[in-house]
Amino acid sequence: MPGRAAADASGPADGPGRRATIRDVAEAAEVSRSTASRALTGRGYVAPVVRDRVRKAARELGYVPDAMARHLRQQGGHSVGVLVSDLRNDFYASLAAGIGQQTRRKQYTMMLSDDAGSPTVETEAAEAFVALRVAGVIVTPVSANISEYLTRHRIPVVEVDRQFSPGTCDAVVVDNEGGARRVTSELLELGHRRIALVIDETHWTTGRDRSAGHRAAYANAGVPFDPSLVVTAGWNVEDARREAHALLSRAEPPTAVFAANNVLAQGVWRAAADLGKRIPDDLSLVSFDDVPWMSMVRPGITAVAQDAVAMGEAAVTQLLERLSAPLAPVRTVMFSPVVVHRGSTAPPAG
Repeated sequence: MPGRAAADASGPADGPGRRATIRDVAEAAEVSRSTASRALTGRGYVAPVVRDRVRKAARELGYVPDAMARHLRQQGGHSVGVLVSDLRNDFYASLAAGIGQQTRRKQYTMMLSDDAGSPTVETEAAEAFVALRVAGVIVTPVSANISEYLTRHRIPVVEVDRQFSPGTCDAVVVDNEGGARRVTSELLELGHRRIALVIDETHWTTGRDRSAGHRAAYANAGVPFDPSLVVTAGWNVEDARREAHALLSRAEPPTAVFAANNVLAQGVWRAAADLGKRIPDDLSLVSFDDVPWMSMVRPGITAVAQDAVAMGEAAVTQLLERLSAPLAPVRTVMFSPVVVHRGSTAPPAG
C-alpha cells in the first residue's frame, strides 16, 4: 500500500474517519516502527526519553492498539492457516470441517479463508498467513504461487485435493484417475458407447487425472474415443446447465454423461429435466463427488465418493508431522475413492 504522510500532532492522521496506525506514531515520534512498538508494549528496551516521546505522540494521535491483531500474531505459532476454493461447495465445506475437527483435537486454532478460485485472493491470503505467523498452511491451491511463497517464508504447506508443487511440499489427494476409469468402465459394460465427459478444466491435477481415467476406460475396453463428447462447462451450475443443454440437444446426443464434479453433475441433471429426458431411461448419469442432494433426488445419482472429512484430518496430521520433522522426505497421501451405486445408470435405450 502506498505510504501516507505523517500525521499532524494536533489530531488523528489524514482527517476524520481514519484510525492512527503504529506507522503514524513512529513517524510523529521520529523513530522506527519496531521502536515505537517496544515503547508502547513495554516489551524490549527503549531509552526513557524516547519512550516518553512515543507515548506522547500516541496520545496526541489518538492511537489505539489493535488488540485482536496483536493476539492473533502472538497465537500464530499455534494456528493453522486453511485456504479452500469455495465453501458453498459441499466438498470444500466437508474438507474444512475435517481440518477443524483435527486441529481442535491437536489443540491448534484454525484460521479459515475462501479464495473463490482467485489467484489474487489466494496471494492475499498467503500474505496474511505470513503476517499472522501461522505454524503451517493447508490449501486447495489454484496456482503454484501460494506454495512457493509460503515455502520461501519457511512455512510448511500441505496441498489438498490437487497438486501444483509435487516433490516440494506434502499433499493429500484422491485417486482421481482410478475413480474416473471405474465409473466410465461401468457405463461401457452396460453397453454405452457415446459417453460424454462434462468437465471444468484439465490443467489442474484433478481435471487432468479424471479426464485421463475416462479415456483409459475406453482404451481398456477397445472402444473408439470421440473427443467431441468432451465438453468444458465452466465453474458453476448455470454454466454447466447451459452447456449440458446444448450437449443433450445434439442430433446424436450422448446416451450417458460422466460429470467430473458435483457442481457439473447438478447442471447436467437440471438440463436433462429441462429437456424432459428421464434418468436413467433416456440418459445415464454418474458424477465424481458424492454430495447430499444426490441421495435426495429420485433416482439417486451414482457417484465417486471422496471422504473429504478424512482428507482434511489427514492433511492436519501430515502438517503436524512436517512441523515435528522438517527434514523428512516430502510425502503424498493418496485416498482411494469408492463408487456409491444408486439408480442413475441403465443400459442405453433401444
